[in-house]
Amino acid sequence: MMGRVSINREQTTETNTTAVSNVFIDKYMSEANDAQLKIYLYLLRMMRAGRPTSLSDLADRFNLTEKDITRALRFWEKRGIISMEYDSDRKLSGIHLEDLKEPAGVPEEPAPAAEQEEPAAAAPAAAPTAAVDPSQLLFIAEQYLGRPLSVTDTQTLFYIRDELAFSDALLDYLLAYCAERGKTDFRYIQKVALGWRDKGYETPEQAKSGSYRYDKRIYEIMDLLGLKNVPTDTEAEFVLRWIRDYRLPIDIIREACRRTVLATQKRRLEYCDRILASWHESGVTKKSDIADLDAAHEASRKTAQKAPAAGQTAARPNAKVHNFPQREHDFAQLEKQLIKNGDPD
Repeated sequence: MMGRVSINREQTTETNTTAVSNVFIDKYMSEANDAQLKIYLYLLRMMRAGRPTSLSDLADRFNLTEKDITRALRFWEKRGIISMEYDSDRKLSGIHLEDLKEPAGVPEEPAPAAEQEEPAAAAPAAAPTAAVDPSQLLFIAEQYLGRPLSVTDTQTLFYIRDELAFSDALLDYLLAYCAERGKTDFRYIQKVALGWRDKGYETPEQAKSGSYRYDKRIYEIMDLLGLKNVPTDTEAEFVLRWIRDYRLPIDIIREACRRTVLATQKRRLEYCDRILASWHESGVTKKSDIADLDAAHEASRKTAQKAPAAGQTAARPNAKVHNFPQREHDFAQLEKQLIKNGDPD
């Protein structure tokens, strides 16, 4: 049986290292995603070197959008790990990394009853977490919507937060939800907010679970795959990943659905997801990119067919050759694997 593994640090000069607090590793690291971890560790690195950075620098370095960087920074700010400063134009001007302290130890046992003092009056309940600073809220909204806010926009934004009692997290999700759909008009944003208020949504999770049931894009794509049921959470997440995370145009998704329906009758969402993941990794953004991939694949297939197998000599000129049509190897193999994974045996 394998025992514990010791982890040792090679001795090196201090200027070549970046120290990470144990508090961060023990308390905060597990709840962060890949992008959030990269951003925080890089900020530590830049602080150690005494060098500045910027949203565009972070976005270029980690192949993310500036909105992704802003969301990662806000994630850490909400947890009290960093604080951000803004200039008079509401642009980010400074990031401060807070000193992480070890959590308080186990409280001492109370003194024996005879030695205890009279109980003190109950302390007042802790005040709720302060809302995001107004200038910061405006900055966040402008990042999501990609434009400066007018006076009317600003009034509507604070109406949603204060009058409709949206939490910072729910307001953040509302802005992201509308921006993803290309709806940056505050009349639309307010309409969605009122609908969520009427449905009793108080958290992003509630809004996310309810919103996809009315998302026409999800129903269209499910229909293209021959799936007529009301989408489950898991099914909706497939479609939202293609739209929200891969940011693929709808005509690209339609093409993947068409190929999926022609290729398999089973587990079509998983099959389509594999196609779109491959296209996303290949940088597909338009249908001509797909045509280029198809052409490259066909050329590779023909080359493989012409090449003699290992240990064999090429066919004699007068030899009879039987040519059988070959299926597309990648899609056929994928279908077999999906069917195999779905069998109980």
